[in-house]
Amino acid sequence: MKSLDELVETIDRTSRQTVAVAQAADPEVLKAVKMALDQDLARFILTGEEADLKTCAAEAGLPLDHPDLQWKPAQAKESALLAVQAVAEGEADVLMKGHVDTKTLLQAVLHKEYGLKKRKVLSHVALFEIPGRDRLIYLTDAAMNIQPTLEDKVEIILNAVEVAHKAGWDNPKVAALAAVEAVNPKMPASTDAALLTQMNRRGQIAGCVVDGPLAFDNAVDAEAAAHKNIQSEVAGQADILVVPTIETANALYKSFVYFAHAKVAGVISGASAPIVLTSRADDAQSKIYSLALALKASQS
Repeated sequence: MKSLDELVETIDRTSRQTVAVAQAADPEVLKAVKMALDQDLARFILTGEEADLKTCAAEAGLPLDHPDLQWKPAQAKESALLAVQAVAEGEADVLMKGHVDTKTLLQAVLHKEYGLKKRKVLSHVALFEIPGRDRLIYLTDAAMNIQPTLEDKVEIILNAVEVAHKAGWDNPKVAALAAVEAVNPKMPASTDAALLTQMNRRGQIAGCVVDGPLAFDNAVDAEAAAHKNIQSEVAGQADILVVPTIETANALYKSFVYFAHAKVAGVISGASAPIVLTSRADDAQSKIYSLALALKASQS
């Protein structure tokens, strides 16, 4: 797959899924909802305060009487839980963040009665379309796990691989990143990467090919890997980049966007349903890309 527009085109329009939007009263969110409805991507359940929903829907040009649209009025503090409850009870297949802070949304996701947590670790999975590259590439985790342990990294890989499988990558190549290619006991990222590689070879991490430690250049550039004579199925052709800390992922994520002018889709994986967790600054088209990735990830 070479573009995020291509990802959008692969969505099955014949059996549309339903997306529950927590606190949907945000013009950019509702513009994305309108775009999705216009493209027959999904159905929607909107939660939020009635007056604000009506005002923002009018600004976005979204008719609230659309046949593929439900809305559930709720106070701001209740809207996130109401959206999560819709997913938990089978009314919706995907959860989407609206005009609500991430902490409030995740508290609802982890609610004792209606919580959606499935794996031990929730993690962010980003998919980038970078100008000049002939294919898309995943990055994890840039939003959730600050200093992941080895056990956390196993879960982060499994979360990303699950998303990749649903989106069409049958056996993704996973690069466990570090600053160097050699194992150095003084650099925990390198030892974790080596252990993740061995766990993959022994079948403890399945559905993918893991290799590391790999420096960033050797993970994504075949010439750089060949120059250092790295013999690897992953080096130079990684599909998924797994980083040692959130700072590394945050810097890479923003470098891709601001320096390389990349387009990006992002979801939270590890819950019983994908979670679209975009920034309030993201425009409607960016939200559509993330929504498309979530819809692919929610496929059975």
